[in-house]
Amino acid sequence: MAKYLITGGVPLAGKVRISGAKNSALKLMAASLLSPRKSILHNVPLIQDVFTMADVLRELGAEVSIDSDRVEIDPSGELQDTAPYELVRRMRASILVMGPLLARLKRARVAMPGGCNIGPRHINFHLNGLEKLGARINVGHGFINVAANRLTGDAISLDYPSVGATENLMMAAVTARGRTVIESAAREPEIIDLAKFLTSMGASISGAGTSTIVIDGVEELEGATHTVIPDRIEAGTYMLAAAVTNGEIEVEGISPRYLELFISKLRAVGVQVKEFDNGVSCSGDGDYSGTDIATLPYPGFPTDLQAPVIVLLSLAQGHSIVTENVFENRFTFVDELNRLGANVQTSGHHAVVHGGCHFEGTIVEATDLRAGAGLVLAGLAASGQTEVRRIGHIDRGYEYFEHKLQALGADIERVESSKRSPSASLT
Repeated sequence: MAKYLITGGVPLAGKVRISGAKNSALKLMAASLLSPRKSILHNVPLIQDVFTMADVLRELGAEVSIDSDRVEIDPSGELQDTAPYELVRRMRASILVMGPLLARLKRARVAMPGGCNIGPRHINFHLNGLEKLGARINVGHGFINVAANRLTGDAISLDYPSVGATENLMMAAVTARGRTVIESAAREPEIIDLAKFLTSMGASISGAGTSTIVIDGVEELEGATHTVIPDRIEAGTYMLAAAVTNGEIEVEGISPRYLELFISKLRAVGVQVKEFDNGVSCSGDGDYSGTDIATLPYPGFPTDLQAPVIVLLSLAQGHSIVTENVFENRFTFVDELNRLGANVQTSGHHAVVHGGCHFEGTIVEATDLRAGAGLVLAGLAASGQTEVRRIGHIDRGYEYFEHKLQALGADIERVESSKRSPSASLT
């Protein structure tokens, strides 16, 4: 397996352009199945999860071509109703083909999803909503089977503003008979991006970005061309890279409004942040103070930046408490961070970060995507050499990660364990 070798202690400086959002691109690719006509997506990040989703769509019968950041999807052929275990197990976002297949074929068979081991993501939110639309559900032998003679709009109140459930229900409802109202809907920017794409296909959707989404079903959808929004999690990661290395990085291609609470927390710690119309500049001098953070659904503090921000809080003076309210297993990386010199203690969904630490390079393993990014940041701030293993997790969500860091001055090298480089497939 590939690994990173990092020699830390170098302040990072320069400009970095943000790629398209992983958490939007995957859902838009799934949504393309709703129409038998071709759709084209621009600004798609070349990451492993995108290639996995492309393989899922191909297995379902769609033609998918990827040319730089342009993805063309043609689902005009005979679609299959089964998303295979071998692919779905790699990535939880694969569950999002269920809504489009149900809407188009009136049936779907999807393997129980895999992906990062960061805690249960309640599939029941998806299934209960689909049942409200008239779907029949059967779960067994590792597969979810859904079927409906005709989906009919209804009022659906989610017990939790699940992003995935909101997206699956939106896609299932766009061609359902009558009106669907989703209450307690997720409000993430990626939800708005999906709604814009569906609307360009001919759907009738209002309220995306609020807690109430209203969908009036239409008979059929067309193909569409759409540009994926920038990745706010990638942007936050590079902002933290500037802070933990006492450098100065300008993040280009992202609106600060996507990161309002995150930016306010950085400023509370002592990081200098300047906002522009389409970018953010972040710099630090190491004079940081701890602060408390609780992850919450958008517009709260993003759970995907929880691991990287704990790296910064470990360098800050004083104590910080981080409360994880979204995924219960997201502190699994703490033991690896402590190997680098952090002093973080966890209890349930709370982590107490004893700040003022000094990272020293050692061997660590990425336990999931965002934990892997956090360990890379710690390695960049550490003295000596850090070896980060199992970086296939990182390949799933960060486009050209080591190359962008190198362009900012980082001493980071990717070392492959075989002749064929996983990163070569991303170029």
